[in-house]
Amino acid sequence: MDTTWQTRLLHPDAQIPGGYRSLATPVHRGSTTLFPSAAAVTDKWDQERFGYTYGLYGTPTTLELAARIAALEGGGRTILTPGGQSAISLIDFALLRSGDHILVPHSVYGPNRWLTTALLARFGVSATFYDPEIGAEIASLMRENTRLVWTESPGSVTMEVQDVPAIAAAAHARGALVVLDNTWSAGVLFDAFAHGVDVTMQALTKYVGGHSDLLLGSVTVRDDALYQRLGAARQVIGCAASPDDCSLALRGLQTLAVRLAAIGASALAIAGWLAQRPEVDLVLHPALPACPGHELWKRDFTGSSGVFSIVFRPGPSWEQVCAFVDALELFEVGYSWAGTTSLAVAYTIAPAGGRPAYDHRLVRFSIGLESTEDLIADLGRALPALSS
Repeated sequence: MDTTWQTRLLHPDAQIPGGYRSLATPVHRGSTTLFPSAAAVTDKWDQERFGYTYGLYGTPTTLELAARIAALEGGGRTILTPGGQSAISLIDFALLRSGDHILVPHSVYGPNRWLTTALLARFGVSATFYDPEIGAEIASLMRENTRLVWTESPGSVTMEVQDVPAIAAAAHARGALVVLDNTWSAGVLFDAFAHGVDVTMQALTKYVGGHSDLLLGSVTVRDDALYQRLGAARQVIGCAASPDDCSLALRGLQTLAVRLAAIGASALAIAGWLAQRPEVDLVLHPALPACPGHELWKRDFTGSSGVFSIVFRPGPSWEQVCAFVDALELFEVGYSWAGTTSLAVAYTIAPAGGRPAYDHRLVRFSIGLESTEDLIADLGRALPALSS
């Protein structure tokens, strides 16, 4: 067909040679998916079964990452979301309805708590917050309408290790599903499905991305009926993952093993050094024998990552704890951990609501890829700020 140059801008005749191969997954961006004919048009979300239909449900880049996460976690299918919190929200919206009851550990990620108390409550979902160390005794909190039991192990600030198999057994005996936030383990240091979990999620923002430059979440299941419920909810909620962020996460997967090994070893060495300091009352690192929950960690985990907390001895004020954090030169101050740069954040953990009585004495660290010796020296220089 003979056309003007303006039309050829949108309908080009240019041809390029085929057969190109690369180690990098191509970045496929697009909202509109083209169909071969008018009769072929459909709006099915499950593109692996029905073919590509709309950019919201994923491009080849997105589905490549989802397939790799599912394989890495030993799951059946994975749905990607724009962040870890959207993965949490998708699970709740897909699997709950008005009148349902859920169980959530006191140690849960803060925005998950806010979702539960602020938004789910408005929609008629009730919640009971439980001691993360309750184990099989969680059976006493189950109700006839309990549908989900959330777990997070270790807790991302206070680092409690949960007895997930015992919790799963109690929940399944009463027909409830178990969900795990497995971000601390990067989806690989704790085998969620082998320990009885039904739905596992993680913030790919953290260790999978690994460089503090993307936002992504994942939800992985083995059961196809659960996958269908999650996919149908994702379709109407409209939480699309960016192909560009997925490309960065695919790159991050290639170095995940070496980064986790280096970060985990450095964090353990630093935690051991801090445990010997007179200013420190408690080091909350599950791989340390003195840490509460260590035996469960030793039983269930294959390694440790780079996030842990310390609790200072009583004495320093909140201002002095903040002065310690500010005196650190190699540790930046920021929330979203698991990147290459070390971070430190001070917290106030009030004893109300089942939380440990750490008050203002807790500081959480995320260890990066700096020299372990340099990080220890930086901590040693900053500790005097506690008494200044």
